[in-house]
Amino acid sequence: MHVTTDANAPWLIAGLGNPGPEYAMNRHNVGFMVADLLAHRMGAKFKRAAKAQAQVVEGRIGAPGPASRRVILVKPMSYMNVSGGPVTALRDFYKVPTEHIVAVHDELDIDHGTLRLKLGGGDNGHNGLKSMTKAMGPDYHRVRFGIGRPPGRMQVADFVLKDFSSAERKELDYFVDRAADAVEALVIEGLERAQSTYNS
Repeated sequence: MHVTTDANAPWLIAGLGNPGPEYAMNRHNVGFMVADLLAHRMGAKFKRAAKAQAQVVEGRIGAPGPASRRVILVKPMSYMNVSGGPVTALRDFYKVPTEHIVAVHDELDIDHGTLRLKLGGGDNGHNGLKSMTKAMGPDYHRVRFGIGRPPGRMQVADFVLKDFSSAERKELDYFVDRAADAVEALVIEGLERAQSTYNS
């Protein structure tokens, strides 16, 4: 798909999750974890957005100079299944082309800790992606953070809203760090180069 985009247009990175301390360590909230780490790397703190039900950080990713990219980090505060509203409102406010939008989210069909980067595609039953695609179409980037499938007969909804297990938590910081690296690589180097490094 050939897309002509202003190279200087900002990027909007939406970490998907649910607001509130009871959800903070849920598998479904890994997008928030990656967004928090990216904000920390930028030396910035999330603030309430005036234009949308979300928290935002504005800053730059990459070495100072022509390689750096303007980014808006977003954590929708609307609950996962209506993430599309805040993301679309901020897209319009900051004039971000859809192909400069990145959703960072949990992915059931990938093993825990494995990353996959892609542009466009379906929502695979993920309510946050479903809401974003309904609001703006499917042509945004995704950084898919594998959480694996629920064990036994556990329902998917129960699994994603449970905290990472103690075994998973031992490596979680490493995987979140790697996912943040992947987001930075996508924004600075482009999808193909980021895929060749991080699509394990």
